[in-house]
Amino acid sequence: MDEAGVPSDRQQGSKSSRGRGNYKPKGRLTDPAALAEIKALLGAEAPRRDLLIEYLHRIQDNHHHLSTRHLAALATWMGLSMAEVWEVASFYDHFDLVREGEDAPASCTIRVCTSLSCMMAGGEDLLAQLQPYASDRVRFVAAPCIGACDKAPAAAIGHQLVAPADLHGLTGIDSAPHPAAPSGAIRLDTYMAAGGYTILRELLAGTRSRDDVLAIMDEAALRGLGGAGFPTGRKWRIVSDQPGPRMMAVNGDEGEPGTFKDRHYLSTDPHRMIEGILIAAHVVGIDRCFIYMRDEYPEIIALLHAELEAVQAAGLAGHVALELRRGAGAYICGEESAMIESIEGRRGLPRHRPPYVAEMGIFGRPTLVNNIETLHWVRDIVENGADWFNAQGKDGHPGPRSYSVSGRVARPGVVLAPAGSTVNELIALCGGMAEGHSFKGYLPGGASGGILPSNKGDIALDFGGELAKEGCFVGSHAVVVLSDRDNMWDAALNLMKFFAHESCGQCTPCRNGTEKAVAMMGNTTPDTALLGELAVTMADASICGLGQAASNPLVSVMKHFPEDVGGRGQEGPDLGDGDHE
Repeated sequence: MDEAGVPSDRQQGSKSSRGRGNYKPKGRLTDPAALAEIKALLGAEAPRRDLLIEYLHRIQDNHHHLSTRHLAALATWMGLSMAEVWEVASFYDHFDLVREGEDAPASCTIRVCTSLSCMMAGGEDLLAQLQPYASDRVRFVAAPCIGACDKAPAAAIGHQLVAPADLHGLTGIDSAPHPAAPSGAIRLDTYMAAGGYTILRELLAGTRSRDDVLAIMDEAALRGLGGAGFPTGRKWRIVSDQPGPRMMAVNGDEGEPGTFKDRHYLSTDPHRMIEGILIAAHVVGIDRCFIYMRDEYPEIIALLHAELEAVQAAGLAGHVALELRRGAGAYICGEESAMIESIEGRRGLPRHRPPYVAEMGIFGRPTLVNNIETLHWVRDIVENGADWFNAQGKDGHPGPRSYSVSGRVARPGVVLAPAGSTVNELIALCGGMAEGHSFKGYLPGGASGGILPSNKGDIALDFGGELAKEGCFVGSHAVVVLSDRDNMWDAALNLMKFFAHESCGQCTPCRNGTEKAVAMMGNTTPDTALLGELAVTMADASICGLGQAASNPLVSVMKHFPEDVGGRGQEGPDLGDGDHE
């Protein structure tokens, strides 16, 4: 534009081309009506680039899908290119993109979990039985794990959990319910009446020092309980030694098949996690904290919105800015750097390291990343001391652990047990095997932790040790028990399909390797030698833990269950349309 604000010839098109009547503006034109709708929905504040995913959520919440016209209008409102908006929207599984000329999907989506625990409970059969009930108002789709393995088979209307699910309960529905907070959760007043936030108040008042808390955390055997197992006290010190401002990310993207402990703790006692955040923020010197929650947990998100507002109103969070973010159906965002990319409003692609997120994380600032359960223990550890916490484990395995136990046991659920407990002990704590089932094998650490036979049921389930020697790991402590009625190759194939669907697509070994493994494992007589070579390539050359560990179940079954190789030839349903590039 010139100084008078008149578009230049280049912006208008040359006079000669306009005079000939053949001028056509380049690029996608913004529909004024769509732009007005976007402004009415989102325009109360100036647009923020890091809130792109939240804006996409709000549009889909309102219109039940993302149309091209609305994405173009969103790009205009945010000052972004259409390509930048589209690449983010197309990456996440929960966004329904509708291109020009395509019909919008049904306004109500019912997702049926077909991951391992739900597959064993009949999830695939349930999904097939539901298809005749699909209409222009409701559709039924397969979903990866939705964090309710203890209530399998699980489903979600919209994202509202229905578990256990059955044919009767999922038919005759044409709209998703509005998410409501769990009724049994401990709220702020009750939590404070029982001594909650006393530690935090002492820190804020200066009657307890940061150094005292750091010393206790150094002595406590608390680790990152989202899977990596890095010592928490050491992580706090590393980040606190970095120059400010410092950020914090709370990893609530509990997507590992077989894992549901974080959902349990948040739906019953959310303030232990919140107090853990506020203590960590004060001790480490955090300016802003982002709580990243699974979109599959809408009732938890509703609860946290309410309780975080109550905490702020009570004056307990004046030292740190808190933001609650929801994911959009991408397992890869459980990896810390991919989660940070998502918090910044981008595709959840893992970053190359170094630098590590403790040095350069959210917005390029030093970032502390902690898991929900890790933060859940902070208050109790500071109140009772490191020795109290450490003494709850077995010899050589200090501390308690929350094991998510599902599959062929009589009473699936979260089992609080000493670190180093064995699967045989956990089965006993769950009331033994389910009636009519004999113990055959188990996953010691969710989908990526490998599969072991029942004769190795006395191995301590903890980080490192004998479990690592078996090529397995405990990860997020998700234990799935299988029986003599289960074919282990079919179980490994189910897990490999999960990884193929959830690969972010950034690196070839994972993107192509998982898809190739699924195809080869589907053969009646699979080439195990070639599968073994593929597994080595994926483990050695993938960028992040997803591709590096995706072949663990495959390798375990070939080693421990050769009689099951080839499976029963059962082809489960596809887990999605593969929006990941």
